[in-house]
Amino acid sequence: MVSGPAVPFVIFGYGSLIFKPPPHVIAQVPGYLKGYVRRFSQSSHDHRGTPENPGRVVTLVHKEDWDKFSQADAFPHEDVVWGRIAYTIDPVYEAEVRDYLVQLDYREKDGYTMETLDIYGFVDGKEQVIIQNCYVGHNDNPSFIGSEPLDVLADRIWRTVGPSGPNKEYLFKLADSVRELSPNSYDSHLFALEVRLTAPITDILHNRALLQDMVKALDAKSINGLV
Repeated sequence: MVSGPAVPFVIFGYGSLIFKPPPHVIAQVPGYLKGYVRRFSQSSHDHRGTPENPGRVVTLVHKEDWDKFSQADAFPHEDVVWGRIAYTIDPVYEAEVRDYLVQLDYREKDGYTMETLDIYGFVDGKEQVIIQNCYVGHNDNPSFIGSEPLDVLADRIWRTVGPSGPNKEYLFKLADSVRELSPNSYDSHLFALEVRLTAPITDILHNRALLQDMVKALDAKSINGLV
């Protein structure tokens, strides 16, 4: 019996899968999802945080659902989520990829479910819909925490660490990866958080420079007998 062509494994990554894709990916292209927003509204107890001090990771939320939250952030007009479309089609590695999916399900188990959504991409300059597998965190799952003030959210991301590493590392890698996807890829929520996390570093460096200038000025006065 002759089997038909292998069905390709296709997945849309909008979080850590953008910078940590599945194995044996032979093609990657940017794509985007309409009618959703990407938000750090998922509590991470076993990935970028702990049960005692959970971190925050991104999930997809339908735009209409997100608008219902009383603390919804100040980016009301964005409803496009950019990510990476990855294809793994080599049948030689099918068993290994299936094992990876089991691991991925474990990694994403904290409140996520796999769904099939319409993801858009450009083929020969034309927009095209490709049916994709995508992990989504529903509003009624126990790890969904909804909207938080950006400053409060940024402070938590800055401080928390989990088995997969610092929460802020996750954010920085995601922000860099989204920028690299396409000249049109943008995420106001993500980039606003990035600014808030880098601002303390900038302030420290700025204050250190001011302190060094003050020390130099005092040394100069001391040398000149003014102090």
